[in-house]
Amino acid sequence: MAGKTFHFIVIYFWTISLATFAQCQDQFIFNGFREAKLHLDGGATIHPNGLLQLTNTSKQLTAHAFYPTPLKFNSSLSFSLTFAFAMYPEISSISGHGIVFVISPSTDFRQGVAGKYFGLFNATSNGLSSNHIFAVELDTIEDIEFHDIDSNHVGIDVNNLVSNASASAGYFSDTEGTNKSLTLISAKPMQVWIEYDDKKKVVQVTMAPLLVPRPSRPLLISSVDLSEVLLDSMYVGFSSSTGSVASSHYVLGWSFSHGGHLQAQGLDISKLPKLPRFGKKGKLGVGSLILIIIISAVVVLMASAFYMIRRKKYEEVLEDWEQEYLLQRFSYKDLYKATKGFKDRELLGSGGFGKVYRGILPSTKAEVAVKKVSHGSGQGMREFVAEIACLGRLRHRNLVQLLGYCRRKGELLLVYDYMPNGSLDKYLYDHGKANLSWSERFKIIRGVASALLYLHEEWEQVVVHRDVKASNVLLDCDLNARLGDFGLARLYDHGTNPQTTHVVGTVGYLAPELTRRGKASTATDVFSFGILVLEVTCGRSPIIVVGGASEEKYLVDWVYEFWKIGRIMEASDPILAGDYVEEEVELALKVGMLCAHPRPEARPSMRQVVQFLEGDYTLPGAFPGDVEMAMFSSVNRLNQAQRQASSFHVSSSGASAFSSYSTDSILKVGR
Repeated sequence: MAGKTFHFIVIYFWTISLATFAQCQDQFIFNGFREAKLHLDGGATIHPNGLLQLTNTSKQLTAHAFYPTPLKFNSSLSFSLTFAFAMYPEISSISGHGIVFVISPSTDFRQGVAGKYFGLFNATSNGLSSNHIFAVELDTIEDIEFHDIDSNHVGIDVNNLVSNASASAGYFSDTEGTNKSLTLISAKPMQVWIEYDDKKKVVQVTMAPLLVPRPSRPLLISSVDLSEVLLDSMYVGFSSSTGSVASSHYVLGWSFSHGGHLQAQGLDISKLPKLPRFGKKGKLGVGSLILIIIISAVVVLMASAFYMIRRKKYEEVLEDWEQEYLLQRFSYKDLYKATKGFKDRELLGSGGFGKVYRGILPSTKAEVAVKKVSHGSGQGMREFVAEIACLGRLRHRNLVQLLGYCRRKGELLLVYDYMPNGSLDKYLYDHGKANLSWSERFKIIRGVASALLYLHEEWEQVVVHRDVKASNVLLDCDLNARLGDFGLARLYDHGTNPQTTHVVGTVGYLAPELTRRGKASTATDVFSFGILVLEVTCGRSPIIVVGGASEEKYLVDWVYEFWKIGRIMEASDPILAGDYVEEEVELALKVGMLCAHPRPEARPSMRQVVQFLEGDYTLPGAFPGDVEMAMFSSVNRLNQAQRQASSFHVSSSGASAFSSYSTDSILKVGR
């Protein structure tokens, strides 16, 4: 009997121990962090008395302090926490940037940037749903980019520093029955309570001075669904940063609970560590004060002179109306540093509009291409910025991503993704480059077709590219096609006709109706794409020399001669030496010819082109007889006359491009 009793007692205490251990995994409390084994990085440190200091007087500093093991959120997403904090600014009434409570799938924030990004995100990662980050910010800087309400607010953030909800720092006084303001950088300790109810999908944030009991009314209540944000395993902790002005950020204590324990255990204020004494004692003598004033005046004068020199060097144009657009505005200083002062050794190419430089952004270390475009006065500039803001929202795997822009004096700077393999024309005509195999060429053709389908039919507005050509097709590291240079693109709503009537484009790629009437449309893009397909398949420029140096022939006419006699395969690039899938080459040649049909109504849409190239649909029969195709000859004679009458420059492929451009277009043609 005694033995059974003993076993029962052992099992009972073992069960209690397991329950206690499980509870410890669901909640914890730190009245000071002396014994805590937090994961720290950046400027974070724990003082001997247990005070957690996140940032100090260093500028552009990040700091992170996280509970060392991840918590399981697979059974319930509900959580509750409270923490006590204080912020002491290096300069009175100016601080940067604040403290953020964070729930994150990782403690690796090496890509996080100091300043306005709180050490959490950077310009590229901010706003991505793949972040899986929930945060509550105590923000002491008003940032227009993130739509901050003021420089002293609390915000609820989900994957983005544009808060779902925010309010100026303050609390409800239950004794007085009124709302009271709080100053986050007052150096006075305060307490914050944060709760999330998974069933109601509601976040509540409450705050008060440290010695004031928890108010009955929250400061913030916001409906937030974290089911797509929080993963099964998440870390909890704090992130903080300073900017150009430093401040010291402290956390005195922290209690957290999640799952079934909805209410976090209250902090024991008597056990919290003391804050350091802020400020300095003693008085300055009159002589010392005068000396300080003199030195300060000299420093101010020198700094002002230095500032004016630097300002002139990095001066840029910024107008109030530009804040209406969401496209990222890069500083000229960052782009200047990225391109090493726009040195010639970073030059990727040049054309009639200006030059393109390779650059590495100093903040993110991302490779970019920076295009410098000259412009005159501000006339039409607002329309231009509106257009590139729209184009910056285009997202497709076969488009070169427009990341942002900058304006400075007489030029515009456009920032794009960097394409390490350069443009397609270099591979077709530069014998120093490796030859493209047929499989690579066919993949490029299909990639450009997919990009044009997106521009014409799949985005919210119709985008007419107007300058589809080999030099505007860039290749990434895997030789995937990226259609670029939207400088000539004009936007118009679905279902309306384009209004532009000026001829803009490159000789050899211009559709017949464009040379006659000057109206660009999706059909003129299809024509240019057809010429590009023939160019890639034949390995020849849109205008070729035959029968001697004095006779020129259009590529489409040349291919048609082979097709007419039933030997179209002889038009393929001889460099391929027959190493190709014959059906694919024949398909490409015929698709190119169909797209380059002289009558726009006879051309396929880009959706049909993609279906042909993917094998979903069979090509229609051959073109009608020589009478209709003879239209090419008359159109080509018109192009020839225009080309001789216009000034032109030689592109990298050897083809001539119009230097004339639409008077209502802001970007010149060409690359």
